[in-house]
Amino acid sequence: MVRAPAPSPCCEKMGMKKGPWTHEEDEILISYIQQYGHANWRALPKQAGLLRCGKSCRLRWFNYLRPDIKRGNFSREEEETILNLHKLLGNRN
Repeated sequence: MVRAPAPSPCCEKMGMKKGPWTHEEDEILISYIQQYGHANWRALPKQAGLLRCGKSCRLRWFNYLRPDIKRGNFSREEEETILNLHKLLGNRN
């Protein structure tokens, strides 16, 4: 039986930083994306000068740093919209 080759990792693991992001890394990522955008997440860390993999940069941006992310509790209007949609649609997958 012939086995398929193992999938290649999303990034080169050697020398990559893991763990919590620092404020300085956040600032570098924000500044780079504001100036150049985020067209290629695999190339971005090297171009921005970060020792992170592209997946880590992408997740950090989309989950924490994007300027349009709203943090905090739902407004009364948002809560009513959610409840009304749930009454209408139920628990659809």
